[in-house]
Amino acid sequence: MGDFSNYGGSDEENAEIKRLNAEVDADTDNFENWEKLVRACEGLEGGLNRNSSPQALATLRATYDRFLLKFPLLFGYWKKYADLEFNISGPESAEMVYERGCASITNSVDLWTEYCSFKMETTHTPHLVRELFERGATHVGLDFLAHPFWDKYLEYEERQEAQDKIVSILNRVIRIPMHQYARYFERLRTLAQTRPLLELVSADALARYRGEVEAESATYGIQKSEPEIERDIRAKIDAQLYTVFQQTQAETTKRWTFESEIKRPYFHVTELEHAQLANWRKYLDFEESEGNFSRIVFLYERCLVTCALYDEFWFRYARWMSAQEGKEEEVRNIYLRATTLYVPVSRPGIRLQYAYFEEMSERVDVARDIHAAILNKLPDCVEAIVSWANLQRRQSGLDAAIEVYKAQIDSPTVDIFTKAALVTEWAYLLWKVKGSSEEARNCFSKNVQWYSDSRHFWQKWLEFELGQPTNAELEEQHGERIKDIIQTIRSKSRLSPAVKQELCQVYLNYLQDRGGKKAMKEFLALDRELYGPQSISAITKAKLGGKENGVAMGELDETTRQKAESRFYSFYQLHMDPDPNAQGPASFN
Repeated sequence: MGDFSNYGGSDEENAEIKRLNAEVDADTDNFENWEKLVRACEGLEGGLNRNSSPQALATLRATYDRFLLKFPLLFGYWKKYADLEFNISGPESAEMVYERGCASITNSVDLWTEYCSFKMETTHTPHLVRELFERGATHVGLDFLAHPFWDKYLEYEERQEAQDKIVSILNRVIRIPMHQYARYFERLRTLAQTRPLLELVSADALARYRGEVEAESATYGIQKSEPEIERDIRAKIDAQLYTVFQQTQAETTKRWTFESEIKRPYFHVTELEHAQLANWRKYLDFEESEGNFSRIVFLYERCLVTCALYDEFWFRYARWMSAQEGKEEEVRNIYLRATTLYVPVSRPGIRLQYAYFEEMSERVDVARDIHAAILNKLPDCVEAIVSWANLQRRQSGLDAAIEVYKAQIDSPTVDIFTKAALVTEWAYLLWKVKGSSEEARNCFSKNVQWYSDSRHFWQKWLEFELGQPTNAELEEQHGERIKDIIQTIRSKSRLSPAVKQELCQVYLNYLQDRGGKKAMKEFLALDRELYGPQSISAITKAKLGGKENGVAMGELDETTRQKAESRFYSFYQLHMDPDPNAQGPASFN
């Protein structure tokens, strides 16, 4: 799109489209900018038609293609695009757009209904139209609000005067729990009074009903005529249809509560209310408890149109599908859709889960590529780097894992505070995997000059030393090591006084829990320095805006300080169960 020097319109229109393209490129997630660009392209040359210039048509198509690649679940825009193509190039081009749209949003009742309606009007070969309706029925037939689709299918067969096919369709529809189930039953019940019996039931069922009627007649010694036998068979068929109706009614009633709470059954980029997400969770719980695989999958697919930007539902779908026997490809497809289309890379949890799945499936190179793709966009994602290193450790050994850390620490694109976190992970590998506390300690001590402003670095070093085995003979040496770390924090780190207090509190706890006879002397001296009034405590004075050790505390600017004092969490550490009482819009994060 950016390669066109002329978009096909006037100079003013070209300048406007160039400006709107720049805005879209600057923020591809901004839906309003996309809408403005699409409208501007549609308005080129006073409105596009088959006589418009090739440049204007190319501009329109390129914009729609980019827009619908970014937002593939917008069924209304697929319909709009197909209408434009029909007006510009005819039915074949429009059909290609419909095919792409239905492949992108496979369970859209509206889009399939529009596509089938279009096919009805432009194709005069009945078997081709019926094939399309049957494809649509596979994808949207079970939808609770599928009645527009089924109505269109019945309308087509009415045009063809194919009463037998109408009966066949109605026989399918009356078994589906949906919003307007009752009128389909009434229509079939009326038809069943006059249509041939073999249209209503199978040959086997008809033979069974005839046998039952004849047996009942024989019981009373009555010889019935053929019309009487047919009348009784129709009564049995009607009774069976009513039984089906009652079953469908019961199934519909079970789902009515959940369906009535769905306020937005379509995709949009704006947030949903917490109550809407809670309803989808309950609905999925219900359908899973019912145990019908097809209906469960169908509901997940519906949910993931409305909730496509909420990764919790992609996680849930993948986990549920992975619990089903022999569904590896289906699970892979779920992860692919989530990671390539809907969940932004800024939330890498689902991508890491996908990598673990591929590793489990012995596609280790794919798992590595997933990690590399995350880091290509998020070079400072500590969780992804650690995950990659652990992947290498599992598959290729400790040295391979360390190489990952070395490469990232040496990279000029990785932030220094990210590197500080990676050094601690490296040290922990040496400690917990290799079993060498001394090498781990050296890893910390050799790097302290570079990362003394990192809260995470100090926190992990303290945790490391506190986790070392000790005894009565070694405890004094053990305490000295922790004391040295605390003194270095106080003297060399530019962390804020509050963070220094937090880190030094670890040593106060140590002195209480594990210190010797004279530990309380040191404890009270440190307590005085940490929490005493500013006249005797440099840290308290610094917290109140003064200087610590004669050095101004503003050496780290605010942005750097936030990075220096940030904590690093994994996806599972941040995972929380949804709050059932939450109100208002639900954030995507």
